[in-house]
Amino acid sequence: MIEQIIHEGEMLSIIIRNEYNSSGIEFFTPNHFSQQLGYMKRNKDYIIKPHVHKPVERKIFDTQEVIIIKSGKARLDYYDDSKQYINSTIVKKGDIILLANGGHGLLMLEECEIVEVKQGPYVEDKDKVRFEPVLDEKVKIN
Repeated sequence: MIEQIIHEGEMLSIIIRNEYNSSGIEFFTPNHFSQQLGYMKRNKDYIIKPHVHKPVERKIFDTQEVIIIKSGKARLDYYDDSKQYINSTIVKKGDIILLANGGHGLLMLEECEIVEVKQGPYVEDKDKVRFEPVLDEKVKIN
């Protein structure tokens, strides 16, 4: 299953749940996103022809990231650009999440292994603004 988390017309994230299954190839992101998220299912002996990617100059003004829950379970909290809490969802082993807009935080509900992919280079003092998480009594699970 594919879930889109949208707040006030803005896509905050796309979640490809571990249970998702489809034939062929499908991309879930609009072409203007700086990260492109797709899914492929190919039969045995299918060949993706060897290729290289051409250098293309791109201007990127936002950071979008993909997280892959390799093991465990976590609560993913969504915030708008002004750091106001929106809601939460539970992510678990095998889920793949594109975090496209707004803010986010994670609370580990179990020990987790997480793989993160985002644009680089990472600049610690310029890349993010940290703030206090939502209080437990205000959490709303999707």
